[in-house]
Amino acid sequence: MKKIIAGVLFTVLCISTQAQTATTPTASAATTSAQPILNDQLKFSLNNDGSHYIKATFVNQAWIRYTNVNPGSAVDGRAVENLFDIGLRRTRAQLFGQLTDHVFFYTQFGMNNFSYLSLNKTYAASFFHDVVGEYKFSKKLSLGSGLTGWSALSRYSSPSIASSLTLDAPLYQQTTNGVNDQFLRKLSVYAKGKLGKLDYRVAVSKPFDVLNAPNAPGAISTYHSNFSLRPSQPQYEGYLMYQFWDQEDNTIPYMTGTYLGTKNVFNIGGGFMWQPQAMWQLGSVNKDTITNPLMCFNVDLFLDHPINAERGDAITLYASYSNLNFGSNYLRNSGVMNPANSVIKAESTFNGAGDAFTMYGTGNVYYLQLGYLLPKNTILKGENRLQPYAAVQYAAYQRLNIPMTMFEAGFNVYFHKANKVSFNYQLRPVYVGSYESNAPITYYTNRGMFVVQYQISI
Repeated sequence: MKKIIAGVLFTVLCISTQAQTATTPTASAATTSAQPILNDQLKFSLNNDGSHYIKATFVNQAWIRYTNVNPGSAVDGRAVENLFDIGLRRTRAQLFGQLTDHVFFYTQFGMNNFSYLSLNKTYAASFFHDVVGEYKFSKKLSLGSGLTGWSALSRYSSPSIASSLTLDAPLYQQTTNGVNDQFLRKLSVYAKGKLGKLDYRVAVSKPFDVLNAPNAPGAISTYHSNFSLRPSQPQYEGYLMYQFWDQEDNTIPYMTGTYLGTKNVFNIGGGFMWQPQAMWQLGSVNKDTITNPLMCFNVDLFLDHPINAERGDAITLYASYSNLNFGSNYLRNSGVMNPANSVIKAESTFNGAGDAFTMYGTGNVYYLQLGYLLPKNTILKGENRLQPYAAVQYAAYQRLNIPMTMFEAGFNVYFHKANKVSFNYQLRPVYVGSYESNAPITYYTNRGMFVVQYQISI
């Protein structure tokens, strides 16, 4: 199996590093038959100066993965220890545009987490991620509504998937992902704009019914808080970001993970999320129902700094602190595109099947990611660029006997703008214990996962 994986990884890397050496049309040849295409983008001008336009993009992220799964994991009831799989982590097409000086629209269609365990053929879960209409009063204020990703707790509550520094965004910052939202998107009314160097966004959302969630919350408990099954109250959130150096674009909600030295950015931001009566729990004495709000706060810092213009190297740094309050002792495991779908109960752990780990919970979370874009023509030549990175999530959740620490490291090989191959290793902790008791959830062991991602972006 190791030889097979090594051969696949070698093949993918060879393809990626050879792709840029193939003959490509010159700029003039590429545009003579398609004048509306501007600046190497699928951008069609609706007026003479290009201020009114329609633009299309496409992103596909294919994963080739080898996972040392959690103890007790199974596929269709059959025990497994290690799994090799291939999947489509994300496939997305965007269409958006500025139709007049004031009217803007944005749509995004695609699918997530399509793997060998997914329903196949015509049952693939493709859907609209975003459908938004927006009215721009000025640079200081735009108002919009629809199914939207204008989330506002932190920078990576709304991450730009094509420009991510690490293999994936810090998903814990999408605090209600898969419970009362749709892959972070919500039915919302929002306002956003720029006041000098201060960038802001605020939103009021109607959360989705948690009974329709892929993994709906279980019965109400005395031992821990959980999402209430009662009709939801509105959810409120906001994020303020002071941009000291270059200004970042806020046309769409999704925030860049790395600029590859093309911008000099230093931002400090802070945000909140609040939903009244979102959580519930049974009282330990009278067994009466106690409701609590969902309250989350975050502060973060983002730096993307070119070190030497001639060499072309750059550093990317992101650091954040989050206080997440889902009510007493709340915990939730999550596994990205989980390669296992069941457990052998006698051997299972608190994490559950596959690659799941305790990503969410009530407590304090610290996160750090750091990347370095190597100088041009050091290891890779021409347009190829190499960017090693590392990240850590340290979460002191109430119910855990020791904090949860997830570590990952890897590198990106860029061969044309955001088109890249990424190699990533993740080390996650595994816990044992029962959620339905007063005893702490106890650290048991670690498990690893190695992923090669091939990203195509237009």
